[in-house]
Amino acid sequence: MKEQEIINYNRIAAAIDYIRQHFREQPGLETIAEKVHLSPFHFQRLFTEWAGTSPKKFLQYISVQHAKRILKGNESATLFDTAHETGLSGTSRLHDLFVNIEGMTPAEYKNGGKDLSINFSFAESPFGNLIVASTDKGVCYMAFEDDEQRALEGLSAKFPGAAFQRKLDMLQQNALFIFQSDWSKLPEIKLHLKGTAFQLKVWEALLRIPMGGLSTYGQIAQQLGSPNASRAVGTAIGSNPVAFLIPCHRVIQSTGAIGGYMWGSTRKTAIIGWEGAKAGI
Repeated sequence: MKEQEIINYNRIAAAIDYIRQHFREQPGLETIAEKVHLSPFHFQRLFTEWAGTSPKKFLQYISVQHAKRILKGNESATLFDTAHETGLSGTSRLHDLFVNIEGMTPAEYKNGGKDLSINFSFAESPFGNLIVASTDKGVCYMAFEDDEQRALEGLSAKFPGAAFQRKLDMLQQNALFIFQSDWSKLPEIKLHLKGTAFQLKVWEALLRIPMGGLSTYGQIAQQLGSPNASRAVGTAIGSNPVAFLIPCHRVIQSTGAIGGYMWGSTRKTAIIGWEGAKAGI
C-alpha cells in the first residue's frame, strides 16, 4: 500500500477495534472519530469509502444480535437456499464463485515440499498487506502480514523444502480478484492445498458460507455429518493456509461472539462487517 493508504487502513482498524471493544455502549460518531484523531466529517467520509456503509450501520453488522440472527437463519438453510440468497442461478455456481480445490499428494509435500516450485508475491487488500503463493496447480498459501520478512518466514515454515521465486503469476492474480466488489466477473480460483482428507472437507464446507453469512463450529460439524466433531472442526479451521479465499473468518462462536482469528480478531471483525455491508443483509 502507499503510505497514506496504510495510514488510512490503520485508522480504520483502530476505529473498528474501538467499536468492537465498546459495542455495548453504542459509541457515537464523534467519540469514535476522536479516538482516531480525525474530525467527525473526515472520519465519516474515510470510513464510508472503505466499508461502503456508515460507522453506525457497520456497528450493527458486527453486533452480537446481528450475528445471532444470521446464525439462527442458517440452522434450517440448505445449500440451495444459500445459493438463492446470494443471487446465484444454482448451487453449483456457488462453488464456481470461489474455488476449485485440489489436495496435494503425499509426494508433493513430502520432505517439506522438496520437489515443489512456489511463486510468491506481495499484494494489497482492504484489510492490510498480504503474501500470496502458488504452485503450478494453484494458490497454496495466502496470509495477512505487513512485514515482508515475517511473511516469507510464514510461507517457508509451511514448505521448508520448496524452491521459492518472487513472481506474480495468473493464478495469484485470479485469486486477488476476490477483493473486488463485483463477484459476477470473478475468474476461476484454483487452490492447491496441503491438508488431510478431513481438513479438506472442512475447508470445502467453509466455501458454502455465503458472503455476509456466518456459521459456527458446531454447524459445520453437523453439515459434515459429524456432530460431535466441533473441536476437530475448530482445529481444521485454525489450520486454514489461505486467508479470505477460504472464509474461516465467517465461523464464529455459537453465542454470537466473533472469537479468535489467526490474523487478528480486529481484522476478523473488519472483514465480517465489510462483507455484511457489501452483501447488504
